[in-house]
This record gives sequence, C-alpha cells and structure tokens, in this order.
Amino acid sequence: MTTSDPIPAPAPTTPAAPEDSPFRDERTARDEAPQFVLPLVARIERGAPPARTDALETAARAVLVMLSDARSLGDGEWAEAMRSWQDARIRKVVRRARGAEWRRAEALPGITVAGGSAEVRVFPPVPLDGWPKDLARLQVSGTDLDDPAPPAEPDPAAPVLWLNPEVEMSAGKAMAQAGHGAQLAWWDLDAPARATWRDAGFPLAVRTTTPAHWTALTTSGLPLVRDAGFTEVAPGSSTVVADHRALHA
Repeated sequence: MTTSDPIPAPAPTTPAAPEDSPFRDERTARDEAPQFVLPLVARIERGAPPARTDALETAARAVLVMLSDARSLGDGEWAEAMRSWQDARIRKVVRRARGAEWRRAEALPGITVAGGSAEVRVFPPVPLDGWPKDLARLQVSGTDLDDPAPPAEPDPAAPVLWLNPEVEMSAGKAMAQAGHGAQLAWWDLDAPARATWRDAGFPLAVRTTTPAHWTALTTSGLPLVRDAGFTEVAPGSSTVVADHRALHA
C-alpha cells in the first residue's frame, strides 16, 4: 500500500535503445546531460529492521509508484525533474533512516510505500550534488538486512525481478538494482499492461535465482540491468532480469 493519491493511467514512455541505455558502463550521450538521482530512504529502526526481501520488493514498487504518479507526468510538479533524470544516467541511491531522521524525511515531498515489514519513501529526482539537507545527512552504507526465513516461491502470475546469484550486494545496493529492473520492465510494457499492473498495486517478487536459470534469463530478451559500476559492483555487471508475463507476448 502507499500514501499516494489514486493516479491516472500513464502515457507510454519510449524505452532507450540498447546503445543509449542509461545502464551502460561505457560513456554515452547521457553522460553529457545534467545528472540527477532518485533518492529512496528505507526506514530501518534499530530494534525492528525489515526483512531483506520485503525491503527489496518495497523499493521496487516505490520506483514504479513514482514513475506512474500524476505529479511525475505531463505538467505535473515533478515531471521536469523526472524527465531530466530519465534523460541522463538512471541513478538511484538508497539511504536509511530511523526515529527523528525518518520523521524529517517524511516531511519532504515524496511518496511512502509500505510492504509487510518495510517502509520506503521515494522522492522526486534531485541534482547529483543537490540533495536536500535532511536526506544528504542520512547514511548510505551499513544497510545490511536478513530474511528471518527463506522467501517463499514467487506467485507464478506475478512479475519477478531475478537477482544474479553470483553478484554480492548490500541490501541498499540490491534495493536500487531491483528498482532499476522494475523501471526497465515498466518502460517495455505498453499502456494497457502498465495500467493493469498499476491498478493491481504493482505486485512483484524479488528473488535470487540459480546460475543455470540466470544464464537462460540473460539470453531470453527480457529487460536486463547492467550496472554502470558507480558503487559496489564492477562496471558492466549484470544484476537483475525483469520477468513480466506481458513481456513474453
């Protein structure tokens, strides 16, 4: 569930061509544009941290909610920042907050998305070096989360964001990568499929797959995130495949 108001069906967005992907590690024309970042803040209270998988899924849904929100589209108040962000590199940074930090973050314009145990607030894009003070002071590193039990098998009817089993990532990094995967799936869907997904509340699962399945996924033609290598993983590393039923048509 989210704290956002109901939103209209989004207009289609033309996905980037492979040679102009915002996730290529090689320098592209996108690097010449002003660089923006999509801030996400995960609520991680000291005594009650969220489960890792729930946090990843909630972050991915938060990205989708931001992409489809009326304020991000057309002449909406966030639309110019969203266009500038999507015209450059697609950067997402996940920071963590608790207590008063979280309350200050909630006071800033954005959308809070809640999962089972996780809460993630997503904010309109900001310049790479222009973070709001109350977000800039939040920690990025140290977002280490665990699952109390192995995640259940994903719903066969729900989209799945498959993580590369051979790439180790902190929870914060994995949350950002799951958001990238969700965004690539969104770009590849047509308007009716987007509306159906949005109206259902953006159901999805994030799971780490097996090496054999990962190999099959990366040659399937489904959206694939190749990280630009700004943090944690090597440039060009494949991190997430977005598997949405509508993309198999």
